[in-house]
Amino acid sequence: MDSAPVLAQQPAPRTLTLDEALELAEARSEQMAIARAGVERAGGELMRARSDLFPQLSGAVSYDRALASEFSGIFDTGTAEPCPPFIADPQATVEQRLTELERAVDCGATGPVSEDELANLEDLPFGRKNTWRFNLSFSQNVYSGGRIGAQTAIANASGENAQITLTSTRAQLMLDVVRAYYDAALTERLVEIAEATYRQADATFEQTRLSFQAGSQPEFELLRAQVARDNQRPGVIRRRAERDIAMLRLKQLLEIPAAERIALTVPLEGDTLAAPAGLGAGVMLTADTSIPEVPRATVRQAETLVRQSEANVDIARSQRLPTVNLTSSYGEIAYPSGAFPVLDSFRRNWTVGAIMQVPILTGGRLKADEVIARADARESQARLQQARELAVLDTQSAYEELRASQAAWEASAGTVQQAQRAYEIAELRYREGVSTQLELSDARLLLAQSQASRAQAARDLQLARARVGLLPDLPISTTGFTTTPLTIAVTPETTVPGQSPLTRPATITAPGAQVTRPGGGQN
Repeated sequence: MDSAPVLAQQPAPRTLTLDEALELAEARSEQMAIARAGVERAGGELMRARSDLFPQLSGAVSYDRALASEFSGIFDTGTAEPCPPFIADPQATVEQRLTELERAVDCGATGPVSEDELANLEDLPFGRKNTWRFNLSFSQNVYSGGRIGAQTAIANASGENAQITLTSTRAQLMLDVVRAYYDAALTERLVEIAEATYRQADATFEQTRLSFQAGSQPEFELLRAQVARDNQRPGVIRRRAERDIAMLRLKQLLEIPAAERIALTVPLEGDTLAAPAGLGAGVMLTADTSIPEVPRATVRQAETLVRQSEANVDIARSQRLPTVNLTSSYGEIAYPSGAFPVLDSFRRNWTVGAIMQVPILTGGRLKADEVIARADARESQARLQQARELAVLDTQSAYEELRASQAAWEASAGTVQQAQRAYEIAELRYREGVSTQLELSDARLLLAQSQASRAQAARDLQLARARVGLLPDLPISTTGFTTTPLTIAVTPETTVPGQSPLTRPATITAPGAQVTRPGGGQN
């Protein structure tokens, strides 16, 4: 009674459809974020590869402050008055001419140097304390031997590969969500079956207890009924634990808080089973249906790798060819006396040229690069052929699994209703006293077995449909498609020496719907 108010205060579980689960997974998946980043990275690599086709222009501004220079003071004129310039007088005597020449040589007046010319010496760049430079550099590829085209081809293939990876990641994520969703739904169904089996065993125990109190049943039958009921409790607990684990896996995949309660809306029982929306809808096979050829994502990725390796061969060969670049450099330079220059104090440098580079001796490096590139190309071709063969095998495996799952689903049709009817008859016979508890327990076991088999077949069919629907974008599974076996343990009776093997503990395995009995073989 104390727990009733607490249960009443719990919020209603969040209803989660399969479509909502797929949307949540795609929006919150880290793998999808990584794949999208790969697409963006590939786009950037393509832009970088194409950038070599266009002109390259860069600018630079620099300032230098000379703290000491070997040219300091070399052009200083000093504070003394300059000596008069040398003047040759043809009317003077030879002695006067020699005297004037010696005077001019001694004082350095051998040339007609004016005051303005002495001032112009200060504009020379030697030993200047302040230097400003403004430069523009231009470069344009004229011929690269095919290197730029090969780099662009590699970038294009890388972008296509990244896009395929994105779609493949999305398909694998959707398949994982479908698997986790139907696993959780299956465990919920198994919990319902286990709880229903426990209630049936408890009803049998109550009926036997009343009959024992009335004196119509011996104590032995009461003990058998009690043990049969109590043996169902561990199975119920185990099924609930499996359900909680499956729910937790689904929540982690969808990044839903573990404490939040969710309710799934996919039924696993009924006469019809609609395919997941957009995932293999309408995919139904018959015995005569031929398996179509499916273009697989892994094969397309292998083809892009082949193109990349062939482009790498072109790049390796282009290294032997000359490269031609057109260049130009434009610069403005000033040597101000102060920290900052004035506009009319700049001097200009402007050059235009061309550069051709040719490898002459590389020590065998270019040959080694070409050998490596050709080996990579042959390897990628072999991997492409291997991927094609594995794709055919994986495609056939997926369709055969779908055909087998569909056949198992169709084979289980009607068994639940028949088993339910058989249990009702056995219960009536036991209540009327015309049958034994063993017959009732056997009917209960068959009912639980048929219900578990039906739910497992529904789960496998839906998962096989989803896989076939996503097959073009799914990666190749070398191990094939396998279902995760989920088991339901049903122990209808206790072990009684000398009794029929049906009274011994039995375990029902849902995928094969086989009853394994110690020492008793399989039914």
